[in-house]
Amino acid sequence: MSTMDIAPVSSIGRDETVPIALLLAFAGGYLDAYTWIVHGVMANAQTANLVLLWVYGSIGDWTKALHFVPPILAFAAGIVIAAWLRRATGERARVISTLVEIVLLVVIAVLHNRLPDLAGTLGISFVAAIQSAVFTRVEGVVFSSVMITGNMRQAIEGAFAAASGDGSLRPPGIFATLCLTFGLGAALGAFATKQIPNLALGSPVIALLGVLLLCEAPRDEASL
Repeated sequence: MSTMDIAPVSSIGRDETVPIALLLAFAGGYLDAYTWIVHGVMANAQTANLVLLWVYGSIGDWTKALHFVPPILAFAAGIVIAAWLRRATGERARVISTLVEIVLLVVIAVLHNRLPDLAGTLGISFVAAIQSAVFTRVEGVVFSSVMITGNMRQAIEGAFAAASGDGSLRPPGIFATLCLTFGLGAALGAFATKQIPNLALGSPVIALLGVLLLCEAPRDEASL
């Protein structure tokens, strides 16, 4: 199966359905906007954090440079925990990891005014890493719910293939919608973080609750 071949519905795992991917992409964009506004770092985009680390380091501003190290380390820790979860719990990893994400986001939201910025940054980057490592496919194709670069490439390549008569419009349509949903999450995240900072993390929690319900739903309800 090529990278743009959509798997038959009967072979798609519950965690690979389009509604789940869209909810995760919304949460991913939302959390990136939230952490950028509140903490001045990216929760998901570790490329940006690494680039800014070396940009500030190259000019000798190590105070600003080291500001980007904690989210990178927290992201790495989240990937390790997600790998352990997959090995230890198998298919239950998706449910357990989503519950962990929800609990951590609720704790951060409740303690928003008491937590130091560093704690909030670490928690959200950790959450983003778990999400990206556990939910890796949509309808059998690799995707990312925490950044759009790969999804945009898939959308453009798929659209070109479809226009050339060498594929259907469904795969690029899914990836284009993921990119738009990520952007919508970022826009709403920025708005909510500025307007209702104490309640801002409620939206990604609701999105993740939707993911949890869809993961546990019977296959005919979870499939699009």
